[in-house]
Amino acid sequence: MRIVLVGPPGAGKGTQATKLAEKLRVPHISTGDLFRANISRQTELGKLAKSYMDAGNLVPDEVTIAMAKDRMEQPDAERGFLLDGFPRNVSQAEALDELLTTEGIKLDAVLDLEAPEEEVVKRIAGRRICRNDSAHVFHVSYKKPVKDGVCDVCGGELYQRDDDSEETVRTRLEVYHTQTEPIIDYYKAQGLVVTIEAMGPVDEVTSRALAALKREGDDQ
Repeated sequence: MRIVLVGPPGAGKGTQATKLAEKLRVPHISTGDLFRANISRQTELGKLAKSYMDAGNLVPDEVTIAMAKDRMEQPDAERGFLLDGFPRNVSQAEALDELLTTEGIKLDAVLDLEAPEEEVVKRIAGRRICRNDSAHVFHVSYKKPVKDGVCDVCGGELYQRDDDSEETVRTRLEVYHTQTEPIIDYYKAQGLVVTIEAMGPVDEVTSRALAALKREGDDQ
């Protein structure tokens, strides 16, 4: 299957993308991973992207699209892929359509993970990270440490990342509503959008998504 995963910050896209890709046996292609891989390998696209990033500028759509094209043409993506973080706006969605049409393939579904905005803010702003090991993550409401401000695993100090502050989260949500959310209507016009309730245990959300994809496949 060829799937695009969309949803606001804090809806659990990264977690669900990893689990769904494993279940569907297709590669999980995320924008962040594409940038890191190309920059690490010092590809021409990676060097170009880094030049924009070092200058404090946004990487142009055409560079992101070229990276995605290169990744989708790899052998492991022949039977499908799950795109996470791309397309990020309508112009990228149009470019993706053009690219897939040229290759003679099409998207099977666009999974829209929905979560109430205040819940998203609570999820992200409540995170606390261990300074010793960023893999140790706690939450002021959902996963409280035994001792406030102290990591249960190693005793390190827990802190809130700057990009997890409520003000920053609300700014990120505004960017999502302005730039990314319009692609949902774009794909609805093509009959591709499958809406998934993103609240609840991770495995339950994954099961909902798989069931919805199966129904979508049966209907086509």
